[in-house]
Amino acid sequence: MSTDGGLLLVLAVLVPAVGVLASVVLGGRSARRLALAALPLGIAIAIATAAAFIRSGAPVVYLLGGWAPPLGVALRADALSVVMLLVVAVVICGIAIYAGDELGTPPGVKEARAPFTFWTLLLAIWASLDLVLVSADLFTLYVALELLTFAAVPLVSLDGRGETLRAALRYLLFALLGSLFYLLGTVLLYGGYGTLDIALLGARIRPEPVACTAAALMTAGLLAKTALLPLHLWLPPAHAGAPAPASATLSALVIKGSWFLVVRLWFGALPELSPAAAGQVLGGLGAAAIVLGSIVALRQERLKLLVAYSTVAQIGYLFLMFGLAFEPASARLVDGGALSGGVLQAAAHATAKAAMFMSAGLIYAALGHDRIAGLGGAARALPVTVTAFAVAGVALIGVPPSGAYLAKDLLLGAADQTGQWWWAIALQCGAFLTGGYVVLVLAHALAPGTEPVVMRARVSRISELAALLLALCSLLLGLFPWQAVLPVIAQPWNALPSKLLSSAVWPLLAGALLAMLLPRRAVWLPAGATTPLLGRARAAGLLSGSSAERLDGMLRQWPVACVSLVLVASLIGVMLSVMR
Repeated sequence: MSTDGGLLLVLAVLVPAVGVLASVVLGGRSARRLALAALPLGIAIAIATAAAFIRSGAPVVYLLGGWAPPLGVALRADALSVVMLLVVAVVICGIAIYAGDELGTPPGVKEARAPFTFWTLLLAIWASLDLVLVSADLFTLYVALELLTFAAVPLVSLDGRGETLRAALRYLLFALLGSLFYLLGTVLLYGGYGTLDIALLGARIRPEPVACTAAALMTAGLLAKTALLPLHLWLPPAHAGAPAPASATLSALVIKGSWFLVVRLWFGALPELSPAAAGQVLGGLGAAAIVLGSIVALRQERLKLLVAYSTVAQIGYLFLMFGLAFEPASARLVDGGALSGGVLQAAAHATAKAAMFMSAGLIYAALGHDRIAGLGGAARALPVTVTAFAVAGVALIGVPPSGAYLAKDLLLGAADQTGQWWWAIALQCGAFLTGGYVVLVLAHALAPGTEPVVMRARVSRISELAALLLALCSLLLGLFPWQAVLPVIAQPWNALPSKLLSSAVWPLLAGALLAMLLPRRAVWLPAGATTPLLGRARAAGLLSGSSAERLDGMLRQWPVACVSLVLVASLIGVMLSVMR
């Protein structure tokens, strides 16, 4: 039956959806006004939903039409949904405030296509994401995910250039291929068990061929939409030419929809099918994404592409938890510290990555380029923007009290409890690599320019503050009382000095070393100033970096990506079927 506050779940989807319809009917400048009007309502609904969940201590449920599953469809918000509803509302608000200057239309100026499209699609993405977060059956989740995809793809090509249209088409086709895999798995589950309700499936499903095949197909399809390596062929081109608000939306929010569905699938519908081997596959793909994505990010010459490959790397963190959440005693995935760590990592990444893309967009608008080697003097010319980028980068490294620090602490604790020390190594290496590309950008931005900085355009102070506030949200996320919602550990902040040494100083020092060895143009290494040992290390770094770039280029070819999708599905299916 529906619970107190259940109607809030309907409103969470309905408010932005009505805004989309009203924007289409009224057109023109009304789209932006409607989006801005929806912001306080959406945030209030998310907060009220969280309050209803905390007050009752149980999931908030609404039965559409009063019919219970399997005859009806239920909307359900548990702890994971509550956290993500809040994160989506905050990030959407920050992006909307930031985009007001870049995609606003001043009075007396003819309305352009891009602003109207952006504001309408931003509301559509909000409605679709909220539907993903509160849906309780796999087919409704499929519909919500397709709505999210069709709202996100046009954002890639807002400027209408051929390059961005090709990137949008690449995104669309690969996402639809992933959707086909997911839908095939859904059909198999419905034919085998007569329901698609997550709770009912979790009680009925058993380790048998039809369930294992469906799980493998659905998981692989969702990984393609999430752009987990090696299925990331669409993500870097999509970000290369998209406006900064669109990139922030795609990286911070859109990919979280398909990731959240993987979490729902494995922890809700298919917990009986999740042996340790299958979790290790997902964790292994995540670790590979962290390493390869970070190295290729260090090799980029454009700031926006560096942030895009940073997203490829950070996606990997979201999948480490699948290997760590397996409980040998019960032989199934459990809702514990590893799951909480994954959700907190998603929240930290959403706020920090939105801030990084927003900062990169401001730098491009002000300087007329985003070449990393040409950022000298940018910190003096754009102090707030560079500060926002630095704060977001440091937060992603995992400095306390950031959300990423708390997430990695939970994941490390799960690794220690389960004896899986190799995931601890992956987490620490990820922090060092993240420090590398953050230090690389800041070293160039803080250095004095060879020529005076010429400001091509004046950036909005409100846009700068929006980026800075989102970065601060990520940095201070660990101070939130998460114990009221998630099973997390209390943080002894009195041990802050020692924590700073291990989680900030060492990653930054290691990052400085990587920034000298891996990039094409290394910082702090003028020609002829290297020792023989440093010269050999630099040569090895260049070889490693170029090899990683060649591997990335190969993986992002259509034939290789399609074969990779089939291989990932087959590998997961084998792990689920054979190694039970």
